[in-house]
Amino acid sequence: MYRPFEAFRPAAGVISVIGSGGKTTLLRWLSERLPGTVILTTSTHIYPFPGMPLVEIGAGETPADRARAVDALRAALARSRVVCVGRRLPSGKLTAPAPALPFEDLAAEATHVLVEADGAAGRPLKAHRPWEPVIPACSGMTVCVVGASGIGMPAARACHCPELFCALAGTSPDQPVLEAHIAAVLNRENLADCCLVNQIDACADPERARRLCDLIDGDAFPCALGAGMPRDR
Repeated sequence: MYRPFEAFRPAAGVISVIGSGGKTTLLRWLSERLPGTVILTTSTHIYPFPGMPLVEIGAGETPADRARAVDALRAALARSRVVCVGRRLPSGKLTAPAPALPFEDLAAEATHVLVEADGAAGRPLKAHRPWEPVIPACSGMTVCVVGASGIGMPAARACHCPELFCALAGTSPDQPVLEAHIAAVLNRENLADCCLVNQIDACADPERARRLCDLIDGDAFPCALGAGMPRDR
């Protein structure tokens, strides 16, 4: 159901961001605008946010390891309202800060914990495999981002896991993705509390993004996060 972006009201506590087409952009956007302290982290993998304080957590599981991690996090939040938290991987990416800092512990230290809980290999659209997304049990809100730039593109080019997407949507990888295809996948998966239809500035016809919102069960908000303030017109 279409709703203007101004009606989007993120909850306090742990918010999981899933989907494709702007998850990382949404995380930064929210971190800059939500009141209070904010922790940015992941249940899967993310790159550290440029220019943002990073608290690197070790892989230790002992009480002493946890105490050191909590002390480091509190010191970082005393210096900066927003921090990024995770365990560094050899690839340079970050993964979840557990076991030293479970998500429940993060929630006790900040007003908001924003979790990137999904991956899409840079594609604007996706379907979820059985082990996706990785939503923490303590998450109070799940937001699914959808890249409107994928509307009209062949599914093979627009979608992460195109075969699965097409099976759920009733189309084929060489066919253009229509609004009804995207809505069918989102409605069948039913993974989120609301959807943000992002990248409307990249649509040749932004009205198609609004039509998509009307086809999605539940609240759906059109926006253009990468273009500054979100807009739906």
